[in-house]
Amino acid sequence: MTTRAETAAATRRALLRTATALLDEGGVDAVTLRAVGSGAGVSRTAAYRHFSDKEEMLTAISLAAWEELAGQIHEIAAHSVLPPADALREAIGVPVALARNRPNLYRLMLTRAPFGPTVTSSDVEPRPPDVLLTLVGRVVPPDRARPFAGLLLAAVHGIADLELNGYLDTEEWNADGDQLIELLIRTLPTR
Repeated sequence: MTTRAETAAATRRALLRTATALLDEGGVDAVTLRAVGSGAGVSRTAAYRHFSDKEEMLTAISLAAWEELAGQIHEIAAHSVLPPADALREAIGVPVALARNRPNLYRLMLTRAPFGPTVTSSDVEPRPPDVLLTLVGRVVPPDRARPFAGLLLAAVHGIADLELNGYLDTEEWNADGDQLIELLIRTLPTR
């Protein structure tokens, strides 16, 4: 027999799956509590019992996406048998692929990152910047890992943003996003 808590948790998961699908298809404007409730196969008002408003739902979507992204990067850092620079390249590819394949989710995540200077603790563990720092520290001298991790973080999100907005013209720059990332990794000082 299913408990009320299990039913509520299953409904919340269904609502978040539906909200994420609506986001992927039509952006933030397509995500409404009524559309989510209706699309999840529950009452149109069910979402109101799980989320106080649309902003809370969007934040929950972002947090779940950050958890998934952090988990993927952590798996690379923890279990990769690749040389350090190749593991770093693979990890950097995770957010870039997300931006390319799910641009609406990527944009949402950047507006609701669960870490940064104004956040004292994170609900996402391990934090993606910390895992990136670990990977960069395997490539560059340890005393230089932090600034180079920051440089890579800024560059990768910049590349993804430029691609999403159509400003990274391969003909103009003689390089695409992947080639720019490769150039960044090759220019890192090594241990």
